[in-house]
Amino acid sequence: MLTENKITAQKIYDEAIRLMNNAHKELQQADKNGKAYRDVKHLRLACGAAYLAVLKAIDGIFILRNIPKPKRRPSIEYYQQGFSKIDKKMLHALNVVYEQIHRCGYYDGFNDVKILKIGFEEAQYIINKLKSAI
Repeated sequence: MLTENKITAQKIYDEAIRLMNNAHKELQQADKNGKAYRDVKHLRLACGAAYLAVLKAIDGIFILRNIPKPKRRPSIEYYQQGFSKIDKKMLHALNVVYEQIHRCGYYDGFNDVKILKIGFEEAQYIINKLKSAI
């Protein structure tokens, strides 16, 4: 079972990396204009892909930690509760990703380069945590 979980987590990690690569490509197409991104469409696509990558990575971490996934689509509270039990730093990173990438970047089209950079760094931190756990 342990080996099976690691194989599943590796596949999830590979998918998270693919999504983050897509996010970075979209972010480049959003075209920086000093302190803001010009193209909100590409910005939103980048933020959506990055957020999905983070959720995938968290699923992989939870599989390795034997945290069961709910039968229905998990809410942000499910992920927050899971991290509150295992790692406060990852909980903080998740909260930053949720606020800056998902809510501000994806939903609102918030285009501040500096703020979104922090969100993307926290997203990469969570994905790297999955890689180190495998």
